Parts: sequence; structure tokens; C-alpha cells
Amino acid sequence: MKNYLGGYRPHRKALAVALGMSLAGVAMAQSTTGTFVGQAPVGDSVTVVSATGLTREAPVDSSGHYRIANMPVGTYTVQLKKDGSVVDSRDNVTLAVGISTEISFAAKTLSTVTVNANALPQIDVASVDSRSVITSKDLERLPLGRSAEAIALLAPGVVQGSGYFNNSLSFGGGSPSENAYYINGFSSSDPLSNLGGVGLPYGSIDQQETYIGGYSAKYGRSDGGVINQIGKRGTNEWHFGGQMLWEPRFLESDPQNRYYPNMALPSGYSYAKSNLPGTLYQYRKGDKQWRTVYDAYVGGPLIKDKLFFFLSAEAEKVEGRSTNTVDASQAAYLKYINKLQKFYGKIDWNITDNHLLELTHIVNKQPADAGASDPLKPSSGEYYAFNYANLGTGGAKGLYPVWSKDSTTLDIIKYTGYITQDLTVSATYGRNKVTNFTQIPGQNDTDPFIANPLNQNPAYTGGGTITNGNTVRLINSPDAQTRTHGLRLDVDYHLGSHDLSVGIDNMYYHAADQGQVTSGPGYAWYYFITKTPNSPINSYSAAPGTPYYVRQRIFHDATSMSVAQKAYYLEDKWQVTDRWMVDVGLRNDKFTNYNNSEQPYVRSGNQWAPRLGASWDVFGDASLKLYANLGRYYLALPSSVAIRGASASTYTDQYFTYTGIAANGAPTGVAALGPAHSADNEYGVTPDPKTFTATNLRSEYQDELILGFDKTLGPSWTTGAKFTLRKLESAIDDVCDMDKLAAKMQSMGLDPSLYNTTQPGCRLINPGQSNDFLVSRIDGSGYSKVTMTKSDWGFTDGAKRKYYALNMYLEHPFDGKWQGRLDYTFSRSYGNTEGQVRSDIGQTDVSKTEDWDFASIMANSNGVLFNDRTHQIKAYGAYAVTPEWMVSARVLLTSGAPKSCLGYYPAPDTDPSGYGSAYHYCFAQASAPGAVGRMPWNQRLDLGVNYRPMFAQQKLAFGLDVFNVLNRQVPTQWSATSESASPGTVLNTYGIGMYYTQPRYVRLSVSYDY
Repeated sequence: MKNYLGGYRPHRKALAVALGMSLAGVAMAQSTTGTFVGQAPVGDSVTVVSATGLTREAPVDSSGHYRIANMPVGTYTVQLKKDGSVVDSRDNVTLAVGISTEISFAAKTLSTVTVNANALPQIDVASVDSRSVITSKDLERLPLGRSAEAIALLAPGVVQGSGYFNNSLSFGGGSPSENAYYINGFSSSDPLSNLGGVGLPYGSIDQQETYIGGYSAKYGRSDGGVINQIGKRGTNEWHFGGQMLWEPRFLESDPQNRYYPNMALPSGYSYAKSNLPGTLYQYRKGDKQWRTVYDAYVGGPLIKDKLFFFLSAEAEKVEGRSTNTVDASQAAYLKYINKLQKFYGKIDWNITDNHLLELTHIVNKQPADAGASDPLKPSSGEYYAFNYANLGTGGAKGLYPVWSKDSTTLDIIKYTGYITQDLTVSATYGRNKVTNFTQIPGQNDTDPFIANPLNQNPAYTGGGTITNGNTVRLINSPDAQTRTHGLRLDVDYHLGSHDLSVGIDNMYYHAADQGQVTSGPGYAWYYFITKTPNSPINSYSAAPGTPYYVRQRIFHDATSMSVAQKAYYLEDKWQVTDRWMVDVGLRNDKFTNYNNSEQPYVRSGNQWAPRLGASWDVFGDASLKLYANLGRYYLALPSSVAIRGASASTYTDQYFTYTGIAANGAPTGVAALGPAHSADNEYGVTPDPKTFTATNLRSEYQDELILGFDKTLGPSWTTGAKFTLRKLESAIDDVCDMDKLAAKMQSMGLDPSLYNTTQPGCRLINPGQSNDFLVSRIDGSGYSKVTMTKSDWGFTDGAKRKYYALNMYLEHPFDGKWQGRLDYTFSRSYGNTEGQVRSDIGQTDVSKTEDWDFASIMANSNGVLFNDRTHQIKAYGAYAVTPEWMVSARVLLTSGAPKSCLGYYPAPDTDPSGYGSAYHYCFAQASAPGAVGRMPWNQRLDLGVNYRPMFAQQKLAFGLDVFNVLNRQVPTQWSATSESASPGTVLNTYGIGMYYTQPRYVRLSVSYDY
């Protein structure tokens, strides 16, 4: 579907394991538990006691092994008992989420009781997935941004996504909408578009798992990655504390100014305005901010060993300035305030040692997605005058930006029952309410948004520009909200050498009044200049006969919709021999999407996703593991697919000449150059749900292969490497060339004039596959089935996305003195479709992008995809200089994103689909994605120092973190659209840096933990 942004500028260790047949660990994504395993004398027993007093005991079997599974993460004491008396113990054992923690014991007598801390973590030979786990202690030591995404960037193969999507991530070449977020076992992903998700208050994160592949059949609905956060809980000891952080404005470096590119253009091409190349586009000196964060927590026992609570709150305030670009509708700078508030509460009830109940309540209020504040969507703000002629500033203009009101409330209840030593049952129910709307204070409903005012005819403006108080084109519906609820049930049974699992995983989403509407009177005016005034603007608009003309754009797509996602799974983790473990699983997902009338427009049917993994403990001592994983992963369509798809939407353009400009910036004396036109037939008509989607549509899915090894190097180091191959087997997008559908019908002997061939104007397909459609008869007498092949649409290829990567790492876990990890990843991501969104132009129409709308759009589309970063070097570490002083660092070196150049088709038919400058041609030459080079390398060094004085028993801490120490500011993405609304006229903004790395800034902190 055509980008409503128009292609111009948019607005977002011994951690070992089982050495015997009974020691298969329960490793799982989105889990909240872990497993204890180990060796001990035959006939003894092992007891684990948590900080909440939860106690479980297991006998040591005839082979000298024990296993205690599905225990909540936290700190434990592990005891060896002989004849009921403790003869050995390990204190302060940290149980990490989703893995098997090995604690082994040698033979002891009653007179030889010892107490030892747990050993350093190394290799988990019972796991076959690919992930990293960062604990709260790591977060205290390392200089990191305070978001789930900043933590996830430590993992190999995870890269920063497009700046258009506001801090979202790409995992293993996937698009930013293909990831999943979880908190305490329940989905916290954005319920509308799946771009980002809600995270915990930073100080409340106990552990965060970042999965980049290979997870088991228990989990699905992601073919990118998974961020799984586990929140802290109360224990038998009272704890309280707080933290204050400051990122002062005076310690932040100025962002770099942005300038209009000044490129050498081919013959026959010229800039729309010849006086702009090389001049200032955006003045950013002083565009800095002051950030303050306050958080506090308290936790402890309500009833010792039985009932516990943990409460935390975080309030963040960001005050800053952002200067508009020189071509903005307002000559102004914005003083904005963003207020972000988070609350986390958890109650844990040990009903008995065999029955646990957990309650979680989360409130998250923030004005932006994916954990980042956005100056364009502040909590509040006001515009002040700015003059680009002399860079002077003035007073308040009485104009305001869009104020964003986003709030998420999440409630989770989980029951865990240890029915027998071998049988565990758990059930999780959650519900989520999201309210998200925008408003413009003081907006005059009669003032249209004015775009490109620099292109106004100077004869009518006196050489300046004329605008009004409308500061933004699109706003959210004031009644927008989403409600989600879900239930999962898991049954785990240990039978000899098998860990058997079965369960269900169901989610339901309902969204109301989601989408966007045009502000003001419901339309916007765009001003243009053409160098070829005697040539038609496009196939539906005549030549203007003057260099100056305008476009009126009407856009409205707000609607309601719902989604049902159901799944069940079977899994067997089989310890085949002492050294071989095999993980076999099968998952079945079913997805149903409904339009605003609760009519289904997508029914996926059964989708069987097999998973197969194997792990080989080569020497039987957990010092070398070889592993492999092969799996299929299905991706659901989020709610937003109904927007501009299965529900009514209006998106029309009409071109005019004009003879004057009114005081509010609107053109006067307009003369139409043609009718209002919608390239995708979006004229406000609700599509028939039976005709919108191919009847044989398959969900997007990806196959993945992982091969790797992990090796200990002495008692303190681990190293390893893995190879990952991902191949997108099926994608979903829409096609809008309904003339091709009519032609196929005619070849079948059907009269297209008797059918609704243009409604819907776009239809969901699996690109490259044969798609069956129902086409309704105009007289309402029924439907005819039409099968459209790849060649019927004019496509030469199907959807392609391949990703391969080689990662190598070296790690020294924290041993009380220091820790460090180094990763190098070589990867390639290539094909003709990124996935559900388009990062190069910032299109968030999930599975309804410009791709595949017309065959002409897909010509020359096979290349290097936007999320490709060929080289990634990541390193982080911390070193205790003295017991009081610790220093830390993080290094991030990544090669730049590929550049694309989009333009008009070569003559004679320069705009065969009516999409303007959106084809894979650059100045009439074929230009595949990435063909025009890459953005610069991103080179970042972050340093930190922490002081915990002994006089305060190290409960008091002072911190200093410096981010981007070298102040390397480079563009991470450029504007890919080369030509304006007419061929040959080059946009002055083509090739300009759209997003940059953040300038150097400093964080000061003080915290107290009792």
C-alpha cells in the first residue's frame, strides 16, 4: 500500500548441566523459572531454599544425579542432606531464568559441613537456543541506557532499527515489528502494530533475557527476537531504597547542524531550488535536554515464608529544545517536556511449598513507543519564534505541538503447582489496557496543515512564507484504546530421561478508534516547484503550465478491529545418553483477524511449526558443547493490518494551480489539474472482508538453522562460535494493481465490468505464490473465484529475505573482581522484502507496505536490506579497582546501514503505478537497495565509574557515566526519495541525514539500597 507519508518526510561458569539421563534442563523463552541439576552421593537428597522460604527437596537417583525444575528465579541456598541432616551447602546461588544451574556435591559426613558460594557460570549443555541473560547486578555495573532495547543491544546480532520507528530493534535481519516483548511471562508487546513494547522500571529488572533464535515450541509469534524481563520480588528480608539520576544539559554536546546535500547531478536533472544545496537545513546548536529520574522501591515479607510484596515507582522528566527545519510549516523551535511514569507491584504467595501464586500490576505512562522519548510527541510543549536568516530567537508563538497521551496498564496472575516431584502445572492470565491519543491545544479547525512552504510562489508571499497555527498533519483519534487478555497453561512432566511438556497459549486483542486523521479541516496543502511546467505531473494530472502548483491530500484511516491468536504445543526434551540431549517440539498456531464489524478477514487455519534441537556434551564434563537447532517460526498479523486494509480509509491526492495565497497559507484561485485520485482506490468504502484477503493466505513464517559450540578456557573463561541461517519462506503484503485482476478475469471469460474489481483497492497476498480471491458481483448475486499467479501480477520473483551470520565470542563472567565479554558478528541480510514494514522510508503500515503493490514497484528491488550491518563488534566489562571503586565500559562498533535511492521510472512511462518518486530507479538508472553505498560506521564508547563507600556499608553509591565519550556523531539513515512530484526535479532533501547518533552526554547518579 502506498506510503501515506508520500515518500517524503514521515512523522516513528560452572553453569553446567546434566551429566546423566535425568538431567535435561527446562530452558524456555518468556519463562520466569529455572532448574537446579547436579551430581551428589547416591542415597542423599538435595534441598533448595529460596529467599522467600520456598523449599523443595529431591532425592539423588541411582546414577548420582538430582533435578529440581521450574523454580522461580532468585537467590537460593542449596543443601546436601544425609539422613535428614545438612552435610554440605551452597549459599547465595543465583538461579538464572530459563536455564539449568548445576550445583554438585562430593561425599560428606555429618562432621564436615561446609558453606560455599556458587561457582561462576559457564556452559549450559542442556540448552539449544541462542540468547543472553543480563542480571540486575550487571545493570548496576555497566553504563547502559535505561530501556529494554539498550540492554538487548548487548546481545550479538541485535542492531538498532530505523530511527523512523523510535528506538526499535532488528534481531537477525528481521524487521522491527517481528519481535516479542514479555514481562513476568505475559506479552507486553505493542498490541497495535507490534513495534516495541512496555518495559519495567529500570531498577525493578531482576533479569532480562534476549533471545535471538532457537527457542522451543512453547513459544512463537516472533521470527525476529524476544525480550523477556523478569521483575524483582519481595523476600524474607526487608529492602528499600531509591535512586536519583541527572543528565544535565550543560554536560551534553550540541547536536550537529544538518545541511542540504550538494550532489553532482546527472545531465537533465536539477534541484527544485538551486539556491539551497549546501545551505543550512536544520540549526541544532542548543537543541539539548535535561533529564531527571527518580525511582524508589520497597519490598519484604507480609507474612514470613508465606506472603511477600515488592513495589517500585519511577518518574522521569525530560526538558529540552528542538529547532524546526528551515522548510517546516512553522519558523520556530520547540520547548518540550516529556514526563514518563512507571509503576511496578508484585505480590508472591507461597500458599504451600507446592502451590505458588504471583500477582503483578504494571502502569506505564510514556509519550513514545519502544522506550524512547520523542520531541515530536511530547507530554507538553510550546513553539517559540526562530529566524533562519539571522539564527535569532523570539518569544512564544502561542502554538503547540501534538501532545501525546499514552498509558498502559498490565495485570498478570500466575499459579504454579508442584503436583508431584515430576509433575508441574502452571497457568498465567493477563490483561492489558492501552490508551493512546494525541491532541493539539488551541488548534483552529479551519486551518489546514501547510507543507513545503518554501516552495510557495514568492509573487504571492513577498519573498517569505505564509503558514498558520496548524503544526502537525496527522493526529490520533481522541478515543483510541486497545484491550488485550491472554491465557497460557503449561504442564511439565519428567519421565525417566524425558521432560515432556504440553500446553496452550492464547491471546486476544481488541482495538478501538485506532489510526490517524488529518488535522484541521481534514485536508492538507503541499506546495511544489517543477522544472518542467509543460509536462504532465503524472498520469492523472495535466501539466501545470507554471513552475508553482499545490497538492491537496485527504487522509483518514481511524477504525476498530480485533485479533484472536490461539496455539497449543507438545515438546520432549530427551536425554538420549549421558552426553546427548535432543529437544523435539511441535507447535500449532491459529490466527484470526477481524475488521470493525467483527467480520473475519484472515483465518490462518492450522500452522504446524516443528522445532528440533540437539546438544552434545563432548567430553562429559560440560567443558565443550556442540549444538544445533532447526525450527520454523510463524508470525501473526497485528491489529493494525485492518487499518487501511480491511476497514474503510480515505487517501486522495488532487493537484491545482493557484493565483494567490490566503492569510492562513491556503492557496486561492485554485484550478484543478485533474480529479482527486487514490492510487489504491481508498475512497472511504469498507471492503468486503471476503474479498480483501486471498482465501488461501498463509501467515508469514521463517525457517532457521543454528550450528554452534561453546568451550571453557580454564576455570574462568568461555568462548564459542555459532552460525545462523534464516530464510523467509512466506510473507504477507498487499497488492493494489486491480487492472491485472480484471485482465485475468477477462482471460477466464468473465466480464470485469460486472464485478467489483476495484473494491477493495488493495488485497492481502503471499507475494510470489498463487493466491485465490473471491471477486464480488456488482448486482450482489455472489462471487467468482479468481486465481492470480506471480506472473499474472507481473512479478518476476517471490518474496525473498535471507540472513546469515557468524558470531564469535570470548567471555569472563564476573568473579567478584571483574567481568568482560567481546563479540564479533559478520552477517548479511539480503532480498527484496524487509518483512512487515519498510525501514528505508519509515512505513509502519504492517504487511501493507508499498512493496508488491505493483510490479513496477518491485523492479530492481533485490538487494541488501536496510537492517543489514555487515560487521558488528560489541564489548563490555567492569573492573573493581578497589572494594569501593568500580570502572566499566561498553564499546559498540557497527558498519553503516545500506543506502537506497528511489525515483521515477525511466521515460516514457515515468510513473506507471501513480506512486511518484517511489521506484527502485535513481536518475533513470536501475538502483537496487544498497546500491548507492552505506551510511558511516557507528563508533561508540561509553564509560562509567561507581563509588560505594565502606562507611555506608556500600549501600550508598555514587555513579558517573559518560556516553559516546568521543562524541562521534554520524547519520544513521538518509532520505532515500530522490525526486519531487515531477520527474527530473530533484528534492533538495534527497540524501540528507534523517537520524544521527546521540551526542555525548553525562549521567550523574546517587542511590541507596538498604
